[in-house]
Amino acid sequence: MSARVTELPSGLRVATDSMPGVETVSLGVWVGVGTRDERPEVNGVAHLVEHMLFKGTPKRDAFQISRQIEDVGGHLNAYTTREHTAYYAKVLKEDSELALDIVSDMVQHAVMDEAELAKERTVVLQEIGQAEDTPDDIIFDHFQAAAFQGQPVGRPVLGTPDIVGSLSRADCLAYARGSYTGANMVVAAAGRIEHERVVEMAERMFSGLPKGGTNAHEQAVYTPGEYREERDLEQLHLVLGFQSVGHHHEDNFATSVLSTLLGGGMSSRLFQEVREKRGLVYSVYSFANPFRDGGIFAVYAGTGPDQAGELVPVVCDEIARTSHDVTEEEVARARAQLKASLLMSLESTMSRCEQLGQQMLVHGRPMTTAEIIAKVDAVDLDAVRRCALRLRERPPVVAALGPLADLESYDRIAARLA
Repeated sequence: MSARVTELPSGLRVATDSMPGVETVSLGVWVGVGTRDERPEVNGVAHLVEHMLFKGTPKRDAFQISRQIEDVGGHLNAYTTREHTAYYAKVLKEDSELALDIVSDMVQHAVMDEAELAKERTVVLQEIGQAEDTPDDIIFDHFQAAAFQGQPVGRPVLGTPDIVGSLSRADCLAYARGSYTGANMVVAAAGRIEHERVVEMAERMFSGLPKGGTNAHEQAVYTPGEYREERDLEQLHLVLGFQSVGHHHEDNFATSVLSTLLGGGMSSRLFQEVREKRGLVYSVYSFANPFRDGGIFAVYAGTGPDQAGELVPVVCDEIARTSHDVTEEEVARARAQLKASLLMSLESTMSRCEQLGQQMLVHGRPMTTAEIIAKVDAVDLDAVRRCALRLRERPPVVAALGPLADLESYDRIAARLA
């Protein structure tokens, strides 16, 4: 990665990664705010604002926003997470100024028209309904809420129907004006671009951006417990989770290695034991989800009601075993998988742009490929075992949705992992 960074007087940071061998550019604005920056009474406003930014500015209406980017064969999209929001486009190199003009216009000058807001609230309510009807999707919201009970980081990104249905134009404008400021934002670009050119465009297009300040986050506090919901489904959807580490912890990369060898691929322990040897599931995997100030590590499995009784002991046993019988060969294989995934992603302008935007928000600077590879290579057997032991220092979080008859009690599951 050949990244360069310039900070403008407004606090807006411009970060670029030049890729001379391609003909495209991916660029966008990464904003360091998300669901955990919302007050509880407006949960879902960050995601609703993301939608509303596509609905028109004084310069372009909603159709013109989509038409202008597609007229040149480009793509425009956005997403909201618990810690940040992103608006990004991919275009041919000669259309990079148009793309940044559209994104900057949306981010700074959205009209938030009342009629459009009424329609978009309905769209988001449909999105929430769709998520509720997708058990292997909504289970993760229930899991997050159980792991961080009553906290901003535990609330759903989409919000709840009653709150979203009552969000006003004033709510959306107040959130955007208070959060979309120079100190909270990064312009990131990767592809066939020149850093000086992107800086010049950003200076011109964001000239009126207020500096503002970075948002203070309520400390995320892990809360062991469970969520269970009986539903008449063909499968039980189960997430078994643990307190883990954040982006800045020394064991962040070791936790990723642990997740890869435990449930990160077809050769992983969980896939081999749970699916290949026993045929208990179609889908089983683990994941590490770090935040700025903590993190969560979890295993997901979807199984039939007749297999639930056998599944949980096997999964718990595999988790417990990783703290004492992981081998050097497994660690080496997991390191190789992580490095290959990283290096393959560097071939994509969008991946490099997204990495750049996220690194600027999380670390305040770009991380070089060599630096990341060195951190992965530094993960040894002791570090992986240490991370596995850490998972069992606190009681787990259990989230289950579906036929629950054969699912063990929380206390029994926790005892297996003690």
